[in-house]
Amino acid sequence: MSRFDYSQNFSKIDFRQKPELYRVGIGEQGVLLVEPYKSELLPLWRIKTPELARKSARALLAKFAEFARETDFAGMDMTRKFLQMGFTRSRRYANHRSGKKYLGPVPLAKRGQSGSHGRPTLPYDFDPEKAKAAEIFLRAWRKVESPTRRRAMATLHDRV
Repeated sequence: MSRFDYSQNFSKIDFRQKPELYRVGIGEQGVLLVEPYKSELLPLWRIKTPELARKSARALLAKFAEFARETDFAGMDMTRKFLQMGFTRSRRYANHRSGKKYLGPVPLAKRGQSGSHGRPTLPYDFDPEKAKAAEIFLRAWRKVESPTRRRAMATLHDRV
C-alpha cells in the first residue's frame, strides 16, 4: 500500500480529475482532505444517534455502490474511510462521552502524532447509544472492506 502524500496541495487538486495523484494510505488518512469526495461524503456522515448512524451508513453504502459502478477507485476508498471513521469516532464517544481519551494537552513537540505521549488515559464513561452507532458503522465498513472488495479495489487502482 502506498503512503498517503500529505505534501500535495489539497486545495488545488480535484482527485476526480486527477485520480493518479490519489494515495490510499493507512486507515483514515486524508479523509478530510481529498476533494471533491470530502465535500460529497461529509454531509452524509452522522454518528450522534443510532438512527442517524443507520441513515448515514446507508447513504454512504449507496455512494460506495455509485462509485463502484463508475469504477471511481478514489471515491470508493474515501467512502470506506468515512465508514471506518464512523466506527472509530462512535467507539471513542462510546468509551468516553467527552470524546477525550487522554488527560491533559498533547505536548507541543508531539502534535500531529498519534498516541498518548505519556498522558494517562481517562476513565471509561460508557455511552450505549454511541456503541450501537459504532456497531452500525462497523457492519457497513465490513461490507466494503471484505477480501473480495479489497481485491477489486486493488485491481481498479492498478488501472488508474
